[in-house]
Amino acid sequence: MAQVLDKPMTSAPSLPPAERTARRRAVLEWIAVHALGVAAALFFTLPFVFVFLTSLMSDSQALSRDLIPQVWEWDNYRKVFATPGFLTWWRNTLLYAGLGTVLTVVSSIPVAYALAKFRFRGRSLSLMLVVSMMMLPPQVVIIPMYLFWAKQLDLSGTLWPLIIPMAFGDAFSIFLLRQFLMTVPDEYLDAARVDGCGELRTLIGVVLPMARPGIAAIALFQFFYAWNDYFGPQIYASENPGAWTLSYGLESFKGAHHTDWNLTMAATVLVMAPVILVFFFAQKAFVEGVTLTGVKG
Repeated sequence: MAQVLDKPMTSAPSLPPAERTARRRAVLEWIAVHALGVAAALFFTLPFVFVFLTSLMSDSQALSRDLIPQVWEWDNYRKVFATPGFLTWWRNTLLYAGLGTVLTVVSSIPVAYALAKFRFRGRSLSLMLVVSMMMLPPQVVIIPMYLFWAKQLDLSGTLWPLIIPMAFGDAFSIFLLRQFLMTVPDEYLDAARVDGCGELRTLIGVVLPMARPGIAAIALFQFFYAWNDYFGPQIYASENPGAWTLSYGLESFKGAHHTDWNLTMAATVLVMAPVILVFFFAQKAFVEGVTLTGVKG
């Protein structure tokens, strides 16, 4: 035992100066790159964290400078759900966003396919009309549209003036999906036609499976737009509380609980949560669809 202790301890072999310098530089580069990423993530995340923490505070603490709840008041969410009309706003929003997204996708796919793969006279003019519709602000046509839906068809006080037009396509969705379909090789379509497939069967059996990322992108864009839409429900459904959506109802909720910031923040979390969850689970298809739309055009 003494002999073992008497042996001199050998130090680990030192690295060459050049390798030590390279490792130090790699560590510094990693810190620099990820520090910017962490700072950007905190910049976008901290407001949501603040809203969530405030939603779990008591009435008195929500008006203080505290950032962390002293007592976690999970009952605030129950109070929000118990608010008269809140579940109705949820149902109306799901109807508006869900049915509107389905109608937009179904109606936009054939138009985008025709603009991307068919050769016909007036194709460039049709594409220019679609692009021009994207640049037309909705406020410009809101008065004639309101007179048509409210006065001629007597649909004021409902969400149908917002849902029905989605069955006729959306300019942004058509353009975005058209750009994606331009990346689909024509050889696949020609092979399907040689096998005897008609245009409809080619679209359903060949094009749609290859266009899933683009379809997912336009579906998410439309869902987010309808879920967060405040202008449309304010114009058509403001006179009927039974047709309010979450975005419009949240304004009324905030007015009724202007001093209860904890309840207001809890209602805000419940409105934001579905959108965040949908994007979290579909972000891969969403990013892929948006990325590939500008490859060819």
